[in-house]
Amino acid sequence: MTSPLPENAKNVIRPFQYRDLEAIEQLTNSVAVSDSNSCSVGFKKQLPQVRRWYGLLKLLSWFPNPWQYAFGVYVAQQLQQIQGLIKVSPFNNTRSTWQVEQVIVDADTCGHGKLLTTAEIGSRLLRHCFETIWEARTWVLEVNIHDTMRMALYRQNGFCRLAQMTYWQLEPSTLQKLASRQPNLPNLLPVSNADAQLLYQLDKDSMPPPVFQVFARQIQDFKTGLLSGLLEQVQQWLNKTEVVSGYVFEPQRKAAIGYFKLKLYREGDQAHQAQMTVHPAYTCLYPELISQMARVAQEFPDRPIQLTSADYQSEGEDYLEQLGAKRLEHNLLMYRSVWHKVRESKPVSFELSEVLKGLQPVRTPIPSRIVLSPSPSTAMKPHTPQADRSTISNSSLNKFSQKPNSLPTDTKLPLESPESPKCRKKYQH
Repeated sequence: MTSPLPENAKNVIRPFQYRDLEAIEQLTNSVAVSDSNSCSVGFKKQLPQVRRWYGLLKLLSWFPNPWQYAFGVYVAQQLQQIQGLIKVSPFNNTRSTWQVEQVIVDADTCGHGKLLTTAEIGSRLLRHCFETIWEARTWVLEVNIHDTMRMALYRQNGFCRLAQMTYWQLEPSTLQKLASRQPNLPNLLPVSNADAQLLYQLDKDSMPPPVFQVFARQIQDFKTGLLSGLLEQVQQWLNKTEVVSGYVFEPQRKAAIGYFKLKLYREGDQAHQAQMTVHPAYTCLYPELISQMARVAQEFPDRPIQLTSADYQSEGEDYLEQLGAKRLEHNLLMYRSVWHKVRESKPVSFELSEVLKGLQPVRTPIPSRIVLSPSPSTAMKPHTPQADRSTISNSSLNKFSQKPNSLPTDTKLPLESPESPKCRKKYQH
């Protein structure tokens, strides 16, 4: 009769390994049939590159670098079978906020006759990341508003609503009409590291304070390091892509009031990706920036442009609806705060023998002379008039009765004070 497996051997959550890639692909393909959001599609396209560059990614994960957390995946293994996975990555440069990019659980292999259900495996994956990644103070994620199962899983694990994100797509025909118009952007400048302070202030002013506090971006998030820039150039060369960015400068306020970033593809059938940020006081820049991006995209193959808007940018969403942009997804941005408890060690009880060792003398005691000090009762005896009269000796009385030898004969004695009779009466016997 075989003994049952221990609990830690039945249910294990660990970082992924190379032998797990085949099971991860099967799990992703089974879920992608019913889940067609951008996160699942992007994760599926990333797996072949991970298989090809697994050794390099594993090496880069051992020391700080821009690609240290390029593929941070943890798998849930139950009875020697992969039941689910979770993919996480840092959201900002300081790694105080992390993002849950994907949570996939195989519903077919859970439930009937299994130890854990789908919700329990998903919760264990999330809690494992909360407990092991000590740098994270806040977690963010996006979930489709129609995905009720994932939304219930996230709410059960403490996630709350932060904002609503909408993904739009501008068709090539619409882009051609926008490109025919000359945008009115006299102060459009290219982006460099020297403009990080301006872009940071623009990012802060363009969103509500709760969102900015959760994102926790700093000035370093808008700078590109030397190694990061080199790796980005190599990646663009391999993927046949190009990145164009710019911002609108206001000379009177000496501030950035608009920003756009466009990622263009020269090969393949993937749509161009765009990011846009506009100051709330300059909403008139939405048509100008979109026209500028349309003019830049005309130099590349005709493909649609996909961009994202938030519900706190209502003017931008209204303008996209006027252009006839297509809604691709409507997601809910959620967040959760994590406070790590400091693990304190239990106090060790000292044995009596160990305590007595500290009380033993270090060296042999040397005998010395003993000096008896007056007892406290004698030293602290209260003074009374009767005690004063009894303790005065005859020598003291004679001292007062002697005549002064140094006093001249012609010197006059001072008059008696009112207290002198009392003094004579006190010492009179």
